[in-house]
Formats: sequence, C-alpha cells, structure tokens
Amino acid sequence: MNLIPHFGSRRAIRRSVVAFTLAEVVVAISISAVAFAGVIQCYTQCTRRAQWSGYSLAAQAIANKELEQARAAVWDGANTNNELLNLNLIGWSYSTNTKVGTGRSVAMMDLPVNNGTNGAVWTSNYVTVRMLNVNGNAQVQVMMVQVDTVWPFKFGGKRWYTNSVANYYAPDNRDPDEI
Repeated sequence: MNLIPHFGSRRAIRRSVVAFTLAEVVVAISISAVAFAGVIQCYTQCTRRAQWSGYSLAAQAIANKELEQARAAVWDGANTNNELLNLNLIGWSYSTNTKVGTGRSVAMMDLPVNNGTNGAVWTSNYVTVRMLNVNGNAQVQVMMVQVDTVWPFKFGGKRWYTNSVANYYAPDNRDPDEI
C-alpha cells in the first residue's frame, strides 16, 4: 500500500472544490438589493395612497356636511322665506341680478393624527348657491348648491386637491296649482 499521495490526485481534489467568485457574489448582492428596493418602494407607495385616500374621504365628508346644512335650510315659496340665500358662511354674498350666492368656511379634517408630530389638517370650503329655472319656466325654480373642498396633502412636498359635490333643492311647500 502506497501512503504517499500522488501529485495528480491533489490537483484533482483542488479542481473539484466548488466556490463562488467575487464577481458572482457582487452580482447576487446587487440583484437582491434591487429586488428589496422594489419591495420597499411598493410599500411606500401603498402607504402614500392609503393616506391620500383617508384625506380624500375626510374632505368628502366635510363637503357633504356643508350640503346637509344647505339641505336643512328652509325654502318656503309661499312665504318667500329662503334660508338658502342666507347661509352662515364667511364672506357670504348674494347677487339678485345673477341669482348666485358665494361664501366659504374653514373646517378641520377628521383624521387620526398625533398632536405631537402631525398636527391638524385644515380645509377651505367654497360654497356656491345658484337659482335655476327648470326648462326656462320662471315658475319652476330649483337651487343648486355646490361645495368645493380644498385640502393639502404633504408627502414629498405639498400639493392641493379639491373635492366637489353638488345637489339640487326645491322649495319645501310648493302649491301644485302654481305650476
């Protein structure tokens, strides 16, 4: 039995050992980094869209609140009582010539915010009330109330967005004989 190793077998053993080269390791790490960066970017984008959706929903609720205040106003054609023309808004003005009233209000969004870091988010609501004649008939009138709620969104900069909602209102007590 020969106990002295043969040189040819050592080379065969060295060549059969498999390992990664430095270039292969760098390429693998680069591919992993690009994949993880894409996953992190997706999570960030999803967070941004979810936050924007929450802001938009809160702004829509504020616009609907303004419409509900207009809906609660009394408009009695028989008594010439029209509270839609005297809404409690900042800078309210109504033109009898154009039959358009405009005003605004300010409201805080109903968002779950941390007072220490986020603070409150305020909106501006622009309300427009227009008298419309149905089919050109001066006796059949409706009022269109439009609310535009403008709100800021801060995520990588500050941008302004607007939610608009409109509704039509008819007089409360309309005598069918007048039509």
